[in-house]
Amino acid sequence: MRAMTAGDAAELLLLGALWGASFLFMRIGAPEFGPLALVFLRVAGAGLVLLPLVAARGQWPALRRHAVPLLVVGIGNSALPFTLFTVAALVLTAGLAGIINATAPLWGTLIAWAWLHDKPGPARLIGIAVGFAGVLVLAWDKAGLKDSAHGVSPGLGIACCVAATLCYGFTVNYTKRRLAGVPPLVVAAGSQSAAALVMLLPALWAWPAQMPSTRAWVAVAALALACTALAYLLYFRLIAHVGPAQAIAVTYLIPPFAIVWGLLVLGEPVTAGMLAGCAVVLLGTALASGLLRARRPDARATP
Repeated sequence: MRAMTAGDAAELLLLGALWGASFLFMRIGAPEFGPLALVFLRVAGAGLVLLPLVAARGQWPALRRHAVPLLVVGIGNSALPFTLFTVAALVLTAGLAGIINATAPLWGTLIAWAWLHDKPGPARLIGIAVGFAGVLVLAWDKAGLKDSAHGVSPGLGIACCVAATLCYGFTVNYTKRRLAGVPPLVVAAGSQSAAALVMLLPALWAWPAQMPSTRAWVAVAALALACTALAYLLYFRLIAHVGPAQAIAVTYLIPPFAIVWGLLVLGEPVTAGMLAGCAVVLLGTALASGLLRARRPDARATP
């Protein structure tokens, strides 16, 4: 491990931009493909890129040996949350979905407490409460029950986003427990391929009757190749170079990038309530993840 260099910081920014853009591309592709077909194409495309890298590194035995845990991670970290976020993309802005995504560490902390008996301290508990309060701020004006043209209400969209982050919170703890020491590339490739197998039949059942536009296909390709395959490679490269504690800082970059992409490409409005909710969510996440800690007085200091 090393201190973060300018090159590492640039990769971290690129990763935040890619994962922030995923909410934009879901907004573009979901109305034409539908959630099930879009998610299948996303994970299948990523798997096709990542599996040859596993083969090139001679890591097939590790992939076969951990097939069952990789299936669980594929469902909990890709198939299910990607589908939930794509349903939400039918009715919520990219920025709003990106902000709620930042609550995943809150669920991770709660599940680690309940499952792994990793009890958080008072500051982290306050962070959890603050983070979820931020979601309530965001939902205050959005959680209507009236369906949109796609049959999804804003309230259901927000519930889908929260459920997706709950999936991420579970999976990060499951991965820590069942896949510790497994090469990160194997986890990425195996989970995406497993997710593709799980999503294959649902995607065929829900395949769009009308051929999607070129714009929608470009969005799917960007999701699969840039926002999933390339993003995973960047993320695991950062973990190898600077460690997970610094790599996880990408959590705080995703919401602003999601807001900016939605504004620039789709003209999505950015409201004061959204910015306030984003600030509260990120503050809570920083506290819950231990990034912000109260400084203790130095016992050796003298007046």
